[in-house]
Amino acid sequence: MFRNSKVLVTGGTGFIGTNLIKRLLETEAIVRATFHQQKPTEFLDRVNYVKAELTKEEDCRRVVQGSDYVFMCSAYALGAGKSEEEKVRHTTADIEMTALMLEAAHRARVKKFLWISSCTIYPLSDAPLKEEQGHANPLFEKYFIVGSTKRRGEKLCQEYAEKTTNPMPVVIVRPTSAYGPHENLATSHVIPALIRKVIERHDPVEVWGDGTAIKDLIFIDDLTRGMLLAMEKLDKFMPINLGSGEQTSIKEIIETVIQIDGYNNARIVFDTSKPTMLPKMLVDVTRAKEVLGFKTTTSLEDGLRMTIEWYRQNKNK
Repeated sequence: MFRNSKVLVTGGTGFIGTNLIKRLLETEAIVRATFHQQKPTEFLDRVNYVKAELTKEEDCRRVVQGSDYVFMCSAYALGAGKSEEEKVRHTTADIEMTALMLEAAHRARVKKFLWISSCTIYPLSDAPLKEEQGHANPLFEKYFIVGSTKRRGEKLCQEYAEKTTNPMPVVIVRPTSAYGPHENLATSHVIPALIRKVIERHDPVEVWGDGTAIKDLIFIDDLTRGMLLAMEKLDKFMPINLGSGEQTSIKEIIETVIQIDGYNNARIVFDTSKPTMLPKMLVDVTRAKEVLGFKTTTSLEDGLRMTIEWYRQNKNK
């Protein structure tokens, strides 16, 4: 599908964008990647990097021109430590970028557009959540701003996919908690934050919360493979969960990181006074298996080992 096709990846220097581009290059796609302030952690050969501000209409039209496919990976990273003011400002920009890029892609008559949503759109639940529950109320309070923004983004995508004069196929993926190489250690996302503390040999290793929060983790190689499958196989508007379908506690994550990195006698301190995340996030991955033939293949231990190795090799960059 992608061989010799012109593919635009917005946010091409970020965590997901960088890893996605590497996979696209393996398909022999012709890749253009946008960046704003964050320069690439690794300049990839055969990629046309273009500086752009995607909250400006003229930049969106410029970068999308001539593209066959668009993967929109540009977004602001908002971990638990971000202030409410930052979240409001950044999510407002996210909606603006989404609206402008959808319109620019539609005008340019791209063949298909993929937009990355989030599992923050789901309500709190003890059972795995199906895609149909993505707009059910109430949202988890601490994720209300981000979750409601992603819901609005999905509705914009649906409008272009189903309600415009000339519909543009739009693919929505809802990743669970992704991790892997090329993610910034300075973010407040849980896995890079924990890896940084272990690599730097913090004593004690401070973990936000009580360690009981449950996450569904997906290694970045699995996620990008799922994104390509979704782009290839989905021809109608159908949001799809991309995750492992497995439960992993924060306590299990930090213990595995410590074991892999050989931090003997590490002391772990759980700080319940710090900002916390959703106590449990589980999604139903049946649709991904049935529609895409997708399932994750990277174990937690293997994924964390590859991530830690990459961070150790690149921590000074």
